[in-house]
Amino acid sequence: MRRYLNQLVSSARRQWYLIPIALFLFVWLATRMRANPVLFFQFLVDGIRLGFVYALIALGYTMVYGIVRLINFAHGDVFMVGAFTAYYATTRYHWGFLPAMLLAMVVCAFLAVIIERVAYKPLRDAPRIAALITAIGMSFFLEYFTALDFVFTPNFISYVPLPIIFQPWEIGGVTFSNVMLIVMAITTALMLLLWFIVYRTKMGKAMRAVAWDKPTARLMGIDVDMVITFTFALGAALAAVGGMLYVIVYPQIRTFLGAMPGLKAFIAAVFGGIGSIPGAFIGSLIIGMVETLSQGYISSLMRDAIVFSILILVLLFKPTGLFGEASKEKA
Repeated sequence: MRRYLNQLVSSARRQWYLIPIALFLFVWLATRMRANPVLFFQFLVDGIRLGFVYALIALGYTMVYGIVRLINFAHGDVFMVGAFTAYYATTRYHWGFLPAMLLAMVVCAFLAVIIERVAYKPLRDAPRIAALITAIGMSFFLEYFTALDFVFTPNFISYVPLPIIFQPWEIGGVTFSNVMLIVMAITTALMLLLWFIVYRTKMGKAMRAVAWDKPTARLMGIDVDMVITFTFALGAALAAVGGMLYVIVYPQIRTFLGAMPGLKAFIAAVFGGIGSIPGAFIGSLIIGMVETLSQGYISSLMRDAIVFSILILVLLFKPTGLFGEASKEKA
C-alpha cells in the first residue's frame, strides 16, 4: 500500500496543473456538505454501495487487460448473463441464493472460456484493433442474441434474487440497510479470495508471470493459453456475482442490463489504473460516489455524461490512472 501511495504522491507532483481543479472540487463538495451534511453523506453511502458492485466488474476488465492487453467489452454482457442465470435458477427451479450464485459463476465462467477460445484466441497475434473490434462485436452479439424469445426475452423483468426484508437503520440521520451490508460483505469476501488466488497460489504466480512477459513465461514451462483462459473464467465468475448484487440494488433485469454498468466499470478500471487490482477497486468506489453525487446535486440526466467525462480527462492527463504504471515495450 505504501508503494501505491508513493506513486500517487509522485504523480500529483508531476500533474501539478490539476491542483486548481482539485481545489475547486474540494470547495464545491465542502459547500454542499456544509449546506446539508446528512444528504451529502447519504449520497456517499449510496455511491460506495454502487462502487462495490462496479468493483466486481472492473476486476475482470483489469485482469484480462493486464495479461493479454485486451479490453473485453463483452464483459458487461457476461455480467447480464449471470443475472439471468440466477433469475431462472431461483424462479423456475427454486434454488436458494448461494446455489444460484454458484451456478451463475459456473455458467459465466464457461461462457467466458468459449468467448476467449472462439473470438479472442485466433486474434492473439493480430493487431490490437482487430481484437478490439471483435470484442465490441461480441458484446452486441450477446445483447441481441439473448434478447430473442427462445433465449431470454427482450422484456424488462422485475426480479429480486435475495428474498429478504429490507431493514434500514439510521446513524446520524444517514440511512444504512442490510442490503448494503450484504453487497459489501460478498464483494469483500470475493476480493480477498481473488487476492489469495493472485498472490498466494501457483496459478496466481503464473498469471503474474504471463502478465509481465508471455514469451519468457512460456519458455519457463508455463501454459500461457491455459493461464489466459483461467483469467477470463475468473473475471467472468466475479462479474456473475456482480450481476446478482446489482439487481439486489436495482431489482430489474433485461438483456441490455450490462451495457452501462460494464462501461462505467471499465471507466473505473481506467481511472484506477488498468491492470492494477487495487486501482480497479479504488476507481470503482470513486466512480460510484461521483455518479450518486452528480445525480443528487447536478442532474440525473447528467450523471452518465460526467462519468464519461472522467474517462476523457484521465486519458488526456493521466492515461495510466491512479495506480497504473507506464508500460514499456519489450525487445
